Amino acid sequence: MKDVIGGVCAPKGFKAWGLHCGIKADSEKKDLALIFSEKICNAAGMFTTNRMKGASVLVSQESLADGKLHAIIANSGNANACTGQAGLDAARGMAELAARETGVNPADVAVASTGPIGVPLPMEPIQNFVKPLAENLIAGKEGHDAALEAIMTSDGRAKEVSVEIEIDGKPVRIGGMVKGGKMLHPNMATLLCFLTTDAKISPQALERCLRPAVQNSFNRLTVDGDTSPNDTVIIMANGEAGNSAITAFSDEIEVFSKALEAVCILLAKAAARDGDGATKLISVTVAGAPNDDIAANFARTVAASNLVKSAFFSAGASWARALCAAGYAGDFEAEKTSLRFQSRAGSIEPFKNGSPAAFCEKEAKEIFLEEEVEIIIDLGGGFGKATAWGCNLTLDYISMNGAPPGYSGSR
Repeated sequence: MKDVIGGVCAPKGFKAWGLHCGIKADSEKKDLALIFSEKICNAAGMFTTNRMKGASVLVSQESLADGKLHAIIANSGNANACTGQAGLDAARGMAELAARETGVNPADVAVASTGPIGVPLPMEPIQNFVKPLAENLIAGKEGHDAALEAIMTSDGRAKEVSVEIEIDGKPVRIGGMVKGGKMLHPNMATLLCFLTTDAKISPQALERCLRPAVQNSFNRLTVDGDTSPNDTVIIMANGEAGNSAITAFSDEIEVFSKALEAVCILLAKAAARDGDGATKLISVTVAGAPNDDIAANFARTVAASNLVKSAFFSAGASWARALCAAGYAGDFEAEKTSLRFQSRAGSIEPFKNGSPAAFCEKEAKEIFLEEEVEIIIDLGGGFGKATAWGCNLTLDYISMNGAPPGYSGSR
């Protein structure tokens, strides 16, 4: 697998664009995006488990019912969630507008929205700008960049991946983009993620690959413990690479599945690193569990702990907080457990086989000051292993998500 340039437009046959239409009325930032395939795609998606689903999720689930898509239209600046029938009408209206301007069936257009919840989605800006949005669709990095910018809200960094693999002697590309900085927690997809590929693959095989990819990436991501009503992961495959068709039982499915999972893991880590106010990526690896699922639960629990996250804000060596979080994640034998921290600055093991171990406080501080830090917990009870990703919790998270006007610091 090698890196290539172009994001969702790296695979053959995909175009994209993004522009400012005015949903973000107080900003000139782009807020409307379109991803389009010249050829109808086999497609699959996964969505939020929140029972208060956004209108875009409901409409996209309808569009994906037959495993086909031609386009995705997405907006930022308004989540169109908790908006009732008017919200559903607006989401369907977005699909219809995109379909009209691209000449495709509205049932083959997925919709995504992100932004403030509980606010009616203004349709006039979208109606006025879908035509130029469609007219400016372009392949390559320029189209991808414009679309990615248009789905970003509080994101501080662009989160994108595009890779090339070989299947059946043909180069096959997978591209992806993600938006998300808050309301990210393991309960399905955790954010907006759009994936494209020029692989020829059946809808059944595509779904079979997407589910474990999401399970082992986005479902192991946590920023703040909240699950959005709009969480969406969609993949479109147009078959333009020219490989022999990948089916649910073909040998090539493993090659594609591993590449897709690798792409999703890279995007999940990028989302964790870019959590609202975050300054560190925290990886939590748990080994020695009875199986991988149990290990994943332990890893997610530790990564989600506010005490653990806060310790990394100050870079303090509060190592026991990770053990405390593991202690309420499930059953294990404390006397067999070991804990290690590592980063580019080095490694320390403050707890080994159930007892505290000596370590250098100065070295620990240097390890914790790095932008990426890994917590490694060995439960000593099996061969299960899994990694989850999170970030530190800073004062900026509060100021970005709920500080009252005029608030200037803690009291």
